[in-house]
Amino acid sequence: MREFLATGQSLHAWTISGRATDIAQLVVSELATNVCKYAPGPCLLDVESDGTMLSITMWDSGAVLPPPSPADPTRVGQHGLELVLAVCQSFELRREAVGKRVTVQIALQDNTDRPTSDQTAR
Repeated sequence: MREFLATGQSLHAWTISGRATDIAQLVVSELATNVCKYAPGPCLLDVESDGTMLSITMWDSGAVLPPPSPADPTRVGQHGLELVLAVCQSFELRREAVGKRVTVQIALQDNTDRPTSDQTAR
């Protein structure tokens, strides 16, 4: 993730905050961890950006859509999706002919005026 963002900065003059880089790494780590723990087969990661928003898509062969757990500070573990939902500007979960696809978007620059997360499941 760091290499992708660094390439965007050097080749395309993207302005990327340190916070956005950290969030992107966290999101990829959490999505990949969920795939490794719960999906039975292969997965694909796609990352793209227009220089303003970063789009991260993770496809896996698991048919079960992950339900977000309610916030519970006493629960040990299983906070990954909760964290992803909290830090992304959008979250989409879509069933595919085989498996599912999770797509999130992250703002590359810090903006305190940005709208709250738009979260959908299909």
